[in-house]
Amino acid sequence: MSFKDNLLKKLRINQLSRNVLASIGSAESGLKIDKDAMRSLLEMSPYQYQKERDLDLYIQKGDGELSRILVLDNELPIYETTVEDVLIRKSPYTKEMLSIKNVIKILKDSDVKRSRKEASLESVQKECIDTLDLTYKASDIEAIAKDGSDSLENGYSDGVVESLSLLAELMDYRPPPKVFRIRHHEIFGAVTERQGGEILYGPAVILSLMDNSLVMFEDTVSNLDKGQTTLFQKVAQGKEKTPIQGKEVFRFLKDAVLKNKPVS
Repeated sequence: MSFKDNLLKKLRINQLSRNVLASIGSAESGLKIDKDAMRSLLEMSPYQYQKERDLDLYIQKGDGELSRILVLDNELPIYETTVEDVLIRKSPYTKEMLSIKNVIKILKDSDVKRSRKEASLESVQKECIDTLDLTYKASDIEAIAKDGSDSLENGYSDGVVESLSLLAELMDYRPPPKVFRIRHHEIFGAVTERQGGEILYGPAVILSLMDNSLVMFEDTVSNLDKGQTTLFQKVAQGKEKTPIQGKEVFRFLKDAVLKNKPVS
């Protein structure tokens, strides 16, 4: 796949991971794992699906007899053992429960369980991303910026958002904290968290989905400074001018990526 395709796949992996993370809760919370999102994530991982009894297993074969086995349930446990051992621990037949040795396995699985919940999700997410070749050339970045610029000129919002998302990923720009969100706008920017609940946001790119206007907010604003947050909103809404607008935003981002990130 091309660099752009691999980067789009990384964005997809991260979005699925966020969906799953939002669905993880305690037993008392009543939350259920987003199994559809987790399945989609596992399909991009080195794990292979296998149905055993009433369990959905995802298996990554090891060099020896043991495998890494994820059970798709609300706990998302990952075991390092055999399929037969997982079946005894997670879905035993009545006859298997007559063995004291098996009862001990059922009651205590810390000897083979390597992770659960958030830790298992993080492990799978990393393994998915590790399969991608994310090295790039200057021409790859230039092509993404050109696609975005052309989409902006043609009024194709989806194309603009896609190119912005890709360049934002390379700059480690993130969607804004709640205080900086604006309805009907796509926003990506640098986030810095400080002690005392202060969040610094910016530089940031702001796309209005209502009129397809695109601006670059070059400064950094604090969520604790009402004047700065008001200025940020005015720039986003076109009430305050900023030097970098329209297609120049893509030129700015392209140059910033090539300056700040290593190119192979």
